[in-house]
Amino acid sequence: MSAAKATPAVTVVLLVAALSAATVGSAAVGATDHPSDDAVARWARRTAYSLDATLPGDPLDDLAPLRPALGGATVVGLGEALHGVAEVTTLKHRFARLLVERMGYRTIAWEEDWTTGLEIDAYIRGGPGDADHLVARMSPQYQTAEVADVLRWLRAFNVGRHDPVRFVGVEHYFTRDRAHALIDDHVAAAAPELLDELRPHLDPIRPTSDDPFAHIGWYAQQADKDAIVGHARAVADLVTRIRHRPGDRAHEIALHAARQIVSFFEYHRMEEAQSAPYRERRAAESLRWWQGLTRHRIVYWAASPHTANAATLRIVRPPEADLRFPSVGSYLRRWYGDGYRSVGFTVDHGAVRLGPTETAALRPPAADWFEEPLGRVDLDPYVLDLRRPVPPPVRRWLHDPTRTRGPDVGPDAFVDGGSIAEWFDLLVHRQRATPAGPVLASG
Repeated sequence: MSAAKATPAVTVVLLVAALSAATVGSAAVGATDHPSDDAVARWARRTAYSLDATLPGDPLDDLAPLRPALGGATVVGLGEALHGVAEVTTLKHRFARLLVERMGYRTIAWEEDWTTGLEIDAYIRGGPGDADHLVARMSPQYQTAEVADVLRWLRAFNVGRHDPVRFVGVEHYFTRDRAHALIDDHVAAAAPELLDELRPHLDPIRPTSDDPFAHIGWYAQQADKDAIVGHARAVADLVTRIRHRPGDRAHEIALHAARQIVSFFEYHRMEEAQSAPYRERRAAESLRWWQGLTRHRIVYWAASPHTANAATLRIVRPPEADLRFPSVGSYLRRWYGDGYRSVGFTVDHGAVRLGPTETAALRPPAADWFEEPLGRVDLDPYVLDLRRPVPPPVRRWLHDPTRTRGPDVGPDAFVDGGSIAEWFDLLVHRQRATPAGPVLASG
C-alpha cells in the first residue's frame, strides 16, 4: 500500500472498497430460525411488490406501484449495502430510470468526487469522452461495467432534450486540478486584477499529477499542513470577495470549487474518527448547494451508510475502527423532512466483486442482522414499503435497534446505530448476488 493510501482519511474514502476474499468468505454465520423472524418473512411474502424485470433497459411497468411511495420527494437516496454486486447496480439503475424518465428528476448526485463529476456531467450532456474511461477514473468501488451502463443511459437520454439530466459528485476526497484551474480561469475572467493576489496561494497547493493518490501522498508528507490549509482558505476568501451579480452561476461554481479544495486539505489531515463525520456533513452540504442552485429533484446514489437516515450511525471494523457519525441521509431528512426518501438495496448471498481481478463468496446474513428473514421469502427481487401499517412482530423488527451488513465486510464487522424504520422508507431485496463486471478501460 502506498503512503497516500495509508493515510487515515483515505482509509475512509476506500472503506467501501477495502474488502478481502478471506473476510467476505467468513463474514456471516448461518441463519437461525426465530418465531418473530418467521412472522417477518410471512409478512414480507404477503405484502412485497415482486419485480418482474431485472435488466436496466427492461420496461418500468413493475415499478409503477412504487411511485406513490417516492412521489413528492425532493431527494431520493438509493443506498447499497455492498458495492461490487451486479444485481444491486442494475436494480438501482432501473429505479433511477423510473425517477428520471417517469417522475422528472433531473440530477444524479453520486458518492463520487466533485471534479470527477464535472467530467461525467460534460459527457452525459453530449461532450467528448467514453463511459468506460470515465468509470475507470471514478472511485475504485464504482469501477464496474454496470456503472458504465448507467453513464451511457444518461447520455442517450439527454440527446435532444431541453431539460438534460445533470450529474454531480458530492465528495471532495480527490479534488483534482480541474478545481484549481476553474478558479484561476474564473478570476482571470471576472477579476483579473486579483490574479497577483490569487496565485501565490493557489499555485503552491495545485496537484502536480492527475493521480489523486499522488496528491494525497504529497500532502501527507508535508510537515506544515496548517500553512497549506491557510493557502486554501485564502483562495476561498478571495473568490468570495469577487463582485458578481445575484444568481451568477459561474461565480457559484468557482466558489464551490474553492470550498472543495479547502475540504480536501482539511479532511486529509484528520484522523479517521474525525474525518468520517466531516465527510458526511460536507457531502450533504454539497448536495444541498447543488439542489439550491438548480432547483432540481435529485437522485442520490451511494452506499447505504451514507443514504440511510441515520443520525447515530456506527460502522464497526474490529480491531481497527469504531466509527460513529450522522449520515448524509440524516442531514437530508433534517433539511427536507418528508421530502427526503431513503431506499435501501440489500442482498442475501452469492458473490461480490472486490477489485479488478478478485471476487469472493458472500454468505447469508448473520442471525442478528435485519436482512436475515428476508432471505426466506420465495421472491427475487422484491420491494417492501416500510411506511405501511404492519403487525406487532414486524413492528418490533422495524423499530427495535438493529444491526446490518456493512460496506466493509469482516468476521466481526457490522453497522448499527438505529432501526430499519429510521434508516429506510423502502427496501429492495435481491436473494442471489453475482459479481459486478470489470470496466473495460484501464483509467
